Amino acid sequence: MKQFLYLLTAVMLLSACNDNYSDSVDTCALGIVLNFPDDTDAQKEGLRVELKSIGREAIFADSTNAEGVAWFSIPPGIYEATSSAKIVTGSNTITILNGTSGQIVVGSEPSATASIAMKGSKVSQVVIKELYNGGVLKDDGKNFQSDKCFIIYNNSSLTASFPQLCVGFVAPYNSQANNSWYGAGGRLIYEDEGYLPLLDGIWYFPQTLSIEPYEQVVVNVHGAIDNTLIYPQSVNYANKDYYCMYDPSVGYTNTNYYPTPADVIPTSHYLKAVKFGISNAWPLSVTSPALVLFQVEGTTPQAFGTDVTNMTYIPNAAQTDINKCLKLPAEWVIDAIEVFSAAHTTSNVKRLTPTVDAGYVYLTNQHGHTLYRNVDKEATEALPENDGKLVYNYALGVDGSSDPNGIDAEASTKNGAHIVYQDTNNSTNDFHERQQCSLKN
Repeated sequence: MKQFLYLLTAVMLLSACNDNYSDSVDTCALGIVLNFPDDTDAQKEGLRVELKSIGREAIFADSTNAEGVAWFSIPPGIYEATSSAKIVTGSNTITILNGTSGQIVVGSEPSATASIAMKGSKVSQVVIKELYNGGVLKDDGKNFQSDKCFIIYNNSSLTASFPQLCVGFVAPYNSQANNSWYGAGGRLIYEDEGYLPLLDGIWYFPQTLSIEPYEQVVVNVHGAIDNTLIYPQSVNYANKDYYCMYDPSVGYTNTNYYPTPADVIPTSHYLKAVKFGISNAWPLSVTSPALVLFQVEGTTPQAFGTDVTNMTYIPNAAQTDINKCLKLPAEWVIDAIEVFSAAHTTSNVKRLTPTVDAGYVYLTNQHGHTLYRNVDKEATEALPENDGKLVYNYALGVDGSSDPNGIDAEASTKNGAHIVYQDTNNSTNDFHERQQCSLKN
C-alpha cells in the first residue's frame, strides 16, 4: 500500500544577495520563498524554514508569512534551506511537504530571495524503524563495529507484503567524505535524472516478505551471532525470528564481518546479495550511511544489479569497479534514512535527494547508540486499542536528541500497545539518536 504525497524539493532560483562574498557586511536579509503547485490547497503561513550555514555549526529558523516567505537576517556565507510541514488536505488525507535547497550564497547586497519549488513524493506502509551501525567500545578502549542491524516496521493496520524487498546505500560511504556528485548551484547531479547511485552491492529477501500490522523484522547486517558473549555491550542476534545478510557465494567472505550465523537462524532467513564492487564485506558506513529500502519493478534484483546499462561511475574518478555505482530509480524507494556524523558537523553533506529524504540525523558512533524513529503521538494515541497501554516520559535520547513526543515506544509495545511512527520523508523530523539498540531492552 503506497500513499502518494507531495514533497517540497528545493530548487534555488536566485542566488542570495550577491555572488561576491564580503566580510564587511554584518548581515543580509534573505527571503526563502515556498512555491506550491496550483493543484495544492496548502496553507502558506506558519511553515517552519531552517537555514544551515555550510562550514559552520549555525542553524537559523523562522516561519513563513501569509505569502509563503520566511525572512532571515544572517551574516554572509553559504547556506542550505530546508522546510517541512504536515498539511491536512481532506478527510483522512495528509500532504507531506519537504524541501531542501541547493547552496545559497549570501554576499554583499543588503537583501535578496531564493525560491523552493514543489515535486511529488510518497510514503510507504513499511518504514525503517531503527538503524544500528556505529558499534561499541571494548574494555581495552578499541571499537567493535561488526554487529550492525536495521529494523523494518509495518506502520499500518494492514498486512504488508513485498516480493524481493531490497536494501542498498548511496554514495559516498560517509557523509563527511568529499562528494563529487554535486554540480553547479550546489545540487546533486542525479536529482533531475531521478536516480540514486548505490555503492558496492545490494541485498534482497529471496522470498516474499510479509509483515503483520504493527510488527517488525530485524535484519542483521554483520555478525549474526550472540556478540554479547565476547562484547557485553553489543547485540545478541541468535534469534530464530531474525534475518541476516549472509551470502559468501558472491564474494562477501570476510569472516570478521560474516561469521557463520547462529544455528537458530533458519537458512530461509538469509538475504541474498548482488555484488558489483570489490569489497569482501558490504561496507555500510559505521559513522554516517545513507540507507535505502526499495523494491524493483518489472525485473528481479539479480537482473537489475547485473545490467550494465544501469551502471554509472563516481564523477571524475577512474571507471573501475571500485568506483562503479548502480543507478536506483528514486521512485522505487520505499523508505530511507540519511545519517550525518556527529564528529564532523561542519563537513557533512546530503546524498539523498528531497523526493527521498529531505533531512538528516546525527550519530555518535562507537558508543552503542542507535538511530530510532520518532512516534507519531497523535496517530498512536488515537488508536482505541491503546487505551491505558501507552508509557510516557521517554528518556533514552542522546545529548538533546530525543523523541519530542514523549512516548516510550518499546515500553508501550511490551505493554500491548500498537505504535504508529512518524513518517515525513525527513530524517531530521523522523529520527533521533538513542542510547542503545532497542534489541537490548
